[in-house]
Amino acid sequence: MLLTITTTLSPATDLGFLLHKHPDRVQPFEQAFGTAHVFYPDAGADRCTVALLLDVDPVKLVRTRGKGTPDFSLGQYVNDRPYAASSLLASAMANVFRTAMRGRCDLRPELAETALPLEITLPALPCRGGPQRAERYFAPLGWQVTAARVPLDPEFEAWGDSRYVSLTLTGQLKLSDALNQLYVLLPVLDDAKHYWIAPDEVDKLIRAGEGWLATHPDRADITRRYLANRRGLVRTALGRLADADDAPEDELDRDPIEEEPPAVDPTAAEPGTAPEAESAAAAPPVPLAERRIQAVLETLHAQQAPRVIDLGCGSGKLVARLKQDAYFQRIAGVDVSDRALQGARRRGQPEDVAPDRPPRVEIFQGALTYADERFRGYDAAVLMEVIEHIDPPRLPAVERVVFGDAKPRVVVVTTPNSEYNVRYEGLAPGAMRHPDHRFEWTRAEFRRWAERVAAGHGYQVHYVPVGDDDPEVGAPTQLGVFTR
Repeated sequence: MLLTITTTLSPATDLGFLLHKHPDRVQPFEQAFGTAHVFYPDAGADRCTVALLLDVDPVKLVRTRGKGTPDFSLGQYVNDRPYAASSLLASAMANVFRTAMRGRCDLRPELAETALPLEITLPALPCRGGPQRAERYFAPLGWQVTAARVPLDPEFEAWGDSRYVSLTLTGQLKLSDALNQLYVLLPVLDDAKHYWIAPDEVDKLIRAGEGWLATHPDRADITRRYLANRRGLVRTALGRLADADDAPEDELDRDPIEEEPPAVDPTAAEPGTAPEAESAAAAPPVPLAERRIQAVLETLHAQQAPRVIDLGCGSGKLVARLKQDAYFQRIAGVDVSDRALQGARRRGQPEDVAPDRPPRVEIFQGALTYADERFRGYDAAVLMEVIEHIDPPRLPAVERVVFGDAKPRVVVVTTPNSEYNVRYEGLAPGAMRHPDHRFEWTRAEFRRWAERVAAGHGYQVHYVPVGDDDPEVGAPTQLGVFTR
């Protein structure tokens, strides 16, 4: 793989000081998997380009078999990811440009803290998701992104495009920041690594992501890909990023997606049934997300709760439905995620009210693990598909905030019924419905939790099944109504 970094800083050859590599020399650096060459194809006062060329040696890959080596997982063969080339390049960068990535330059310390005009080019970068994913990851960091798919063969257009892109990044950043971003995002774009992911990868990610990853809108997705979806490591990393960003509930910073995969329909028409029965079976079922919202709205009406706060509102789907119903007089949506709140504000606001009257709908950022006076004064609080995104050790803090401090007259909680997961086609045994779920409870587990919380805070609780109530495993969603 080839990586070039160009600057037009004057004098541009100061790039050599930052990288600790002299522009007049070609330097080879032996790696466990090949050789990394550093050279300067252009080194002038007005423009300077450094190139890192990684020459992968298949023989070295085969011979590298020790468990302590970073590429042990390649074993005795070369796999079909072309050596997980971007991961190899990131490792080579960490070895060759280690001091520059740490932001150290003893001869030009002020230069290491200066944002430089940079142009970074990778002519062939493995990128699962194409140019759009490269744009999605790099653009929020201040880069102007130019990405184009690389065809499989220019001579045979019918073959289509490869999974490689030609990537150029242009921007003004500190060189250390640019290198650390590349170190993390190159293997993330490839969604593959050439070595086994060990617990120390969390430290590497936090160190390389300092100053930018905690505030990235796709930090959860980047973290999962970097750590190969190893759930325990992902949770640890997201928790540490949350602490770095002073956002204690990063587990709630989730994509506003429909979590439930399509379930197997036990009532589907069998061959030979009557046309009327076939027609009825072919009618599209009401989505579970819609049935859940309907159940929450019906509960709020039945409990005569016109003032409602949606805790963990996500992108605001429930807020929008509350707003459409004239019965609800005061509505609030709360979430820790800036990105989710953007969608909630679009759905819930602007509100047409007189200038001298408070708005009917309010959207604001908040964390459910901290007492907040803005949570008080509502008839009902809703936690719809929220608690399963919270690490169990943090649940007591949420209980104290919602039931002990805010103390609404009614609390409505919905959460998946894990027993129903066997009805979902394609969901592996023991798997959860969403990669960000910290747990999924059976009906008995949910009731034990709900009854403990209710008894401890002066509430009573009853339960409502949401969705088709299977006689063996229950309904897909369980809903608890707490009344004080």
